[in-house]
Amino acid sequence: MRIRVDLAERSYDVLVERGARHQLNELIARRVPDARYVVLIAPETLQVESWFDFAPHVPWSIISIPDGEHAKKLSIVEQLCEEFLARGLSRRDVVVSVGGGATCDVAGFAAAVYQRGLSVIHVATTLVAQVDAAIGGKTGVNLAGAKNMVGSFHQPVGVLCDLETLETLPDRERLCGLGEIAKCWLLESRSIDELERTDLSHWIEVAISLKAAIVSADEREGAQRALLNYGHTLAHALEAEQMSGASFDLRHGEAVAIGLAFAARLARRLGRVDDTVVAHHDAVLDFLDLPRSMPPSANVEELLIAMSKDKKAHHSLTFVLAGGAEFSVVDSLSINDVRAALESFKEEK
Repeated sequence: MRIRVDLAERSYDVLVERGARHQLNELIARRVPDARYVVLIAPETLQVESWFDFAPHVPWSIISIPDGEHAKKLSIVEQLCEEFLARGLSRRDVVVSVGGGATCDVAGFAAAVYQRGLSVIHVATTLVAQVDAAIGGKTGVNLAGAKNMVGSFHQPVGVLCDLETLETLPDRERLCGLGEIAKCWLLESRSIDELERTDLSHWIEVAISLKAAIVSADEREGAQRALLNYGHTLAHALEAEQMSGASFDLRHGEAVAIGLAFAARLARRLGRVDDTVVAHHDAVLDFLDLPRSMPPSANVEELLIAMSKDKKAHHSLTFVLAGGAEFSVVDSLSINDVRAALESFKEEK
């Protein structure tokens, strides 16, 4: 499938198919025809995979970065920019990320800031990258105790989602992507029956199509795009607590799943939805084998502090919440309501 992100002169396609990585040379020739050098950015662990068989048609080299969230640091961005300079990259050259969501984020950010912008292509090799991180131009790294606080909007010139690479994913990496798919499924109010009678390729198409449509309408998160953060307020707080040394171990998509379950319960507490909405959230998460319980060691007060620093927030607690037939960004929530909802949620088994 080929799904268009429509942004006028910055429009691009997301290609989803087996062997999509083999379209890299054609994509570079079409979208970055003046490129004289290509830099691939990838974790070392991926470079030993059998599918890591890239051969750009112009001079190229690989820069290795750490795995996962360990790469999302300003120091890594600085190292990448120094490597770009050492290789003599110009504004007409191209950076290619090969990997998961964190690789897309850090490579995209380095491409955005070096010489004020290099072309970037994402070869998304994990499920979470294919349905979320590689699409939409959000790039960034973490600060101590806060997710994605430093970054920019920098659209790729193309995204290649290779279904073959998903076959090598560990189970937990697959769950990470399913968390983002669950978010999209719930945002579109799709039925559990449709989820049960379809397969992964359909779920990927649903998620990419929704994100492409929302980004095309609201590139820089002025309004509608913020809905894509559904479940992420608590998710990012859990991840921030984890980065600060908490004893639990959650991947991004697992944290999002827990955040989705909590958002439904918070909406119910505020009188925005009834039990059927909560039950539907739980059914979707259960079918996808995603967690929906708070880690027992999570600290409610620390989570509240982290949530107050969420990027959507403006000096208040802000959540994307269901309500009636639609979802909306709800700000200025009472800290007492959120605290009570968190404490009740934490007690659920």
